[in-house]
Amino acid sequence: MRLNEVSFTDAQPIDGYGPGFFRVGGEVHQGPVLVLPTGTRAWGGYDDLAPLTAIAAQIDVLFVGTGAETANPPAAFRTALETAGIGVEPMASAPACRTYNVLLSEGRRVAAALLPV
Repeated sequence: MRLNEVSFTDAQPIDGYGPGFFRVGGEVHQGPVLVLPTGTRAWGGYDDLAPLTAIAAQIDVLFVGTGAETANPPAAFRTALETAGIGVEPMASAPACRTYNVLLSEGRRVAAALLPV
């Protein structure tokens, strides 16, 4: 079996998550978080669109972690992002973290907007 080390360039992998927090690139972030190619920061929720539309040219898909269960984000949120050219993939936060990491390791242009579990 051949093992390959994964390098993530400037983007950071999601190392872990738990009740109310995410650990990204070794740093713990409480509450909702955006994991972007430009770094990780707190997220104000579905009304906080500006940081996402600002990076529209840098990503192809945004994984939206909707908490413990999969839920549809508000239509206005999805429409604004899709109009900006960003694909929106809602799923529960745990699978959103895992999927983000897999695509990031493949060099894909991804970001994540995550609500805590």
